Amino acid sequence: MNRYPRDMTGYGATPPAANWPNGAKIAVQIVLNYEEGGENNILHGDAASEAFLSEITGAQAWPGQRHWNMETIYEYGARAGFWRVHRMLRDLPITVYGVATALARAPEQVAAMKEAGWEIASHGLKWIEHKDMSEEEERAQIAEAIRLHREVTGAAPSGWYTGRCSMNTVRLVAETGQFDYVSDSYADDLPYWMEFDGNDQLIVPYTMDCNDMRFAIQAGFTTGDQFESYLKDSFDTLYAEGVEGAPKMLSIGLHCRLIGRPGRAAALRRVLDHFRAHEGVWFATRLEIAEHWAKEHPPARQIRPSKMDRDSFVGAFGGIFEHSPWIAEGAYVLEMGPTHDTAQGVHQMLARLFRTASQEQRLGVLNAHPDLAGKLAEAKRLTAESTAEQASVGLDALTDEERATFTRLNEAYTSKFGFPFIIAVRDNTKASIMEAFARRIDHDRDTEFEEACRQVERIAELRLQEKFGA
Repeated sequence: MNRYPRDMTGYGATPPAANWPNGAKIAVQIVLNYEEGGENNILHGDAASEAFLSEITGAQAWPGQRHWNMETIYEYGARAGFWRVHRMLRDLPITVYGVATALARAPEQVAAMKEAGWEIASHGLKWIEHKDMSEEEERAQIAEAIRLHREVTGAAPSGWYTGRCSMNTVRLVAETGQFDYVSDSYADDLPYWMEFDGNDQLIVPYTMDCNDMRFAIQAGFTTGDQFESYLKDSFDTLYAEGVEGAPKMLSIGLHCRLIGRPGRAAALRRVLDHFRAHEGVWFATRLEIAEHWAKEHPPARQIRPSKMDRDSFVGAFGGIFEHSPWIAEGAYVLEMGPTHDTAQGVHQMLARLFRTASQEQRLGVLNAHPDLAGKLAEAKRLTAESTAEQASVGLDALTDEERATFTRLNEAYTSKFGFPFIIAVRDNTKASIMEAFARRIDHDRDTEFEEACRQVERIAELRLQEKFGA
């Protein structure tokens, strides 16, 4: 087995209908990150000063030392930036990503958040990197963050976002079983479910692009109008998709010490005016979006080929290529993962085996297919798949004259090419099948061999679509 854990498919070409409340064309979700007082600082027991997301170009951590400039930049976010943003957003339902230790050092700000009715989600215990933590250490940090969050705000958090996370973060947070959503993902414009040890966890993706953090990185925003323009373009694109019947979610990330600066706050105000000028805009907290999604699209168990054992996989897909289980056996050991847990994903795996097989092996697959309306059909000895396919275009109810014609064509075709005439009957009608018979019998053998192989692949694709659809 070779399993690849990433899901590169997601909702694909047909995302589910969001069904936002009151027929909204877009859900706008604004996050205010409250990190000030939770950043790296030897006062907090950390090894060095903070070096991330500030006004200092090329900032470096200072091991064993406090960094006055860095500290006062973060202090600006708490002392001034927060209140400027609060005045602008206090009448909107927004979500605060609150670092627990920062919230504990912000009694006035927490009171203002609660008075405004904002959701306060957990942003971890401290605003530090988690990538090098052991599972045990990170699990302990998560537990302490929940405990302190409840102690400081009066309620346990319903949502979680670490940000500077590890490869274990989402699994460890889901393991607690107490979060309505986790936001450590940037993978979609809509919420989606992940499964951990048989338990379902809703993911409400966050954003790195519609985020004022880009004021603090190279190749980011330098002026407020750049931020404004980008947010308006993002909104307009998603709003248009919503008008066309595919509503999405626009996430916006803000930081007190960044957007709270006057020159940037002005851009945020103009952006909000732009949003409010449109009808059908749902401003919501992440918790409201999570609760809505869980109601509209609860987790559903689906076929997970990448998690099947060998016997189950071959049992489920060994007959997709007619009487050729060796194809499924070979596909099972290829690199597979969640992105292949679809009809098209399994088809790619099976088709790879078929396409790379020897000509003799592929000929064997062709010869495993029955004649159309032939003796096996008459004797009711077709596979269930072939029986249903031939019946779909009425090949099980031919007149005597039609049956005689099919018999004559089958014999002539097989005599010339050495394998039966194969066509994806679900793509055809009885008339188009007869036309294809007459046209293809004039091919040379190499041309017709390749055409027959393409038809075998198409039959397999249709069978998988039916199987997954069911």
